[in-house]
Amino acid sequence: MSRLIDILQRVDQAAAQPIGFRRTGQETAARRILLIASMKPGTADKPADYAEAADALLISLAQSKLAATTLQTMVRPLKDIPWGVYLEDGDDKKTATLITAGCDFVVFPAASPISTTPQDTKVGKILQVESSMDDSLLRAISNLPIDAVLVTDTLEESGLLLWHQLMIYQHLTNLINKPLLASVPLNITESELKALWEAGVDGVVVEAKTGKPESLKTLRQTINKLPPRSARRRGKNEALLPYPSVAKAEEPEEEEEEEEYE
Repeated sequence: MSRLIDILQRVDQAAAQPIGFRRTGQETAARRILLIASMKPGTADKPADYAEAADALLISLAQSKLAATTLQTMVRPLKDIPWGVYLEDGDDKKTATLITAGCDFVVFPAASPISTTPQDTKVGKILQVESSMDDSLLRAISNLPIDAVLVTDTLEESGLLLWHQLMIYQHLTNLINKPLLASVPLNITESELKALWEAGVDGVVVEAKTGKPESLKTLRQTINKLPPRSARRRGKNEALLPYPSVAKAEEPEEEEEEEEYE
């Protein structure tokens, strides 16, 4: 299984921390929102500069022709950090090159051909969708052979998170039974991250600025300060069962004694 997908699933399924229970390193990581750094070819020359702060790296290779050996050289300094690519042009040869280079996951739009999506089960498959899609289509995602969902169109150009947008994210987590990723600006605030985290967003994708890995480290520090997600359950197509009501036992009525009249 993809390393990123494994972490995402643990984040998505993590329960509330029992009192007095000591956390392991993996359990601690599964109780915070994941940070995925998205990099264009210009910033991907030295991806290791961003690896310290990010949980995973997403490299955009649109209109880029890279040999497997070149890609392996570029990502070798990442060591254990999962890395993936954004498949936009549907190139079969590029997909094969990525698998050879050790790609951990791929992100692809809903309009991309199925034939160009890696069939290797070790490669995570993240489907990019639009939040404006019909609810019936969003529900259908839960039955597709993909591992996670990325939403990129809910934040306005200002980058500020509005209540209406938060409602959309919560609606998506209620409909889709998959880990949910959201694209957010690099300057997102702690309160906005906490709101997304509580709404069911399991990870954020942030575009790393060229030559500014420090900004990503600042965001990492903000994420590390977030409390664990509350114990409330996400919707996720769960059936609501009525709580059995306990009927109060009726006390037997006392029989009235008939009075005798003389």
